[in-house]
Amino acid sequence: MAQRITIDPVTRIEGHLRIDVEVDGGQVTKAWSSGQMYRGLENILKGRDPRDAWLFVQRICGVCTTVHALASVRSVENALGLQIPLNAQLIRNMVQSIHCLHDHIVHFYALSALDWVDVVSALDADPVATAKLADSLSDWHGNSPKRFAAVKDKVKALVASGQLGPFANAYWGHSAMKLPPEANLMAVSHYLEALDYQRKATQALAIISGKNPHIQNLSVGGVTTNLNPENQTAVTMERLYYIKQLVSEVRDFIKMVYMTDVVAVGALYKEWLPYGAGVTNYLAAPDMFLDAAGIKADLPGGTVMNGDLSTIKPISTIADPYFIENVEESISKAWYEGDWSKHPWEESTDPKFTQFEDEGKYTWLKAPRFQGKPMQVGPLAQMVVGYAQGHERTIKAVDSFLSRVSAVAGVQVGPEILHGTVGRHAARAVRAGIMADLCLEHWDKLVNNIATGDYEIFNPPVFPKGEQRGVGVHEAPRGLLSHWIVIQDGKIKNYQCVVPSTWNAGPRDEQGQLGPYEASLMGNPIADPERPLEVLRTIHSFDPCIACAVHMLDPEGKETVKVKAL
Repeated sequence: MAQRITIDPVTRIEGHLRIDVEVDGGQVTKAWSSGQMYRGLENILKGRDPRDAWLFVQRICGVCTTVHALASVRSVENALGLQIPLNAQLIRNMVQSIHCLHDHIVHFYALSALDWVDVVSALDADPVATAKLADSLSDWHGNSPKRFAAVKDKVKALVASGQLGPFANAYWGHSAMKLPPEANLMAVSHYLEALDYQRKATQALAIISGKNPHIQNLSVGGVTTNLNPENQTAVTMERLYYIKQLVSEVRDFIKMVYMTDVVAVGALYKEWLPYGAGVTNYLAAPDMFLDAAGIKADLPGGTVMNGDLSTIKPISTIADPYFIENVEESISKAWYEGDWSKHPWEESTDPKFTQFEDEGKYTWLKAPRFQGKPMQVGPLAQMVVGYAQGHERTIKAVDSFLSRVSAVAGVQVGPEILHGTVGRHAARAVRAGIMADLCLEHWDKLVNNIATGDYEIFNPPVFPKGEQRGVGVHEAPRGLLSHWIVIQDGKIKNYQCVVPSTWNAGPRDEQGQLGPYEASLMGNPIADPERPLEVLRTIHSFDPCIACAVHMLDPEGKETVKVKAL
């Protein structure tokens, strides 16, 4: 007999997400993904100056602030046909790549590692054996018996106190936890180190963007980052070199610790490689642009259908008609007025809440579709699209990672293992390494361009009479983000955000096609319905980001977390 499980809210994410599944025979047979928050910024923006939109849309989220700002200014520039100076392009690239490094580190260690790592089990680990294991994977300077012994003592003190802090309320001792004690102790030690390295990334981002979160250095037409090596009120070479130092340290952590830990999880949980694929239609956009026109890019875009690399179709620029003409959103299962599928430029955002209805409307999230099909976006989509296009940097990074997994697992694995829960973690780690390299490369390009005497950072926009339509596209840490704007006589007439977690967490459409979260849960094993760890593993692998910094609290101010098994 089927059993219903409701996880509401899903924790260790940004925003409020509800997941319902039916379990029969120890596996998921039905699934629903419900975004439980209404986002009304689209309506707030109507009638405003397009140059101000980026400051508003950053407030969609307390994590993804940078990415919404960037997509917004690009949407206005696209509508006006406005090119930005090369310096501005390179500074934006550095901002987005540094933000990405912070985001990916936080996601793996703070938001999802505890689905795989049993912290309490680390108390049974031998610090000397742990150091030997860690040394077999990398020569990171923090992998010493002394360090691991100190971390073990810290965990022991937390457990003895009964106050586990960030490690509270997890499923310790769950039968699906498979890592040996030494691997758990290594991961806990790296968890604590990750706190320092995500801080270094945040510090670098604040230096170049003026503030974090909610950056201050963007503008329609370029950036406001004053470049002058001789002026102490500007971003001097001293500050630029400090940014480089911080990013270099973060890159070392990513390549020697983060990627190594994901290799270990992938190899030691190899039985999980087949689970969590779901939708294998992939969509990614070009990004990290190399020229003022935004035509040449270091990251390729395109689509791959049904996981078949031979179906690759490139998306060459932000203005590529193949992308612009094929995106629409359905509200068939969403709490909005009507029952339509429309292009974002033609959409409205008219809330109409009912109740959660399995066969009716059950979410605030719309259902984005590309040529009528659900698409998965995110680091996995980027790696698949790049690999399919023969993108040299992507192929080299992915193959190197898979080789390391094969060595630890003792079995040869290929790109096919990326289609799933563990594969999403692998792709994100690989992408973090790529973005760290690109950040430093674009730092070099910026410094070299400044050395020629070019300090230009801004081209002023001009708003003509009549209507203009634009789209701003950006490969955010969670995947393809697009902001769609309609401008009438210099004011915003319509504004729609189609965000990565809408693509992935969106509901069924009018044809009954499941969204990627829902599809990825189908067939997942569930060992203990009272403790649905396996559901969290797959959902967390997407890095859900539903809205901005919202917590469910009871009247006494205590967090409310509900898991029901009926």
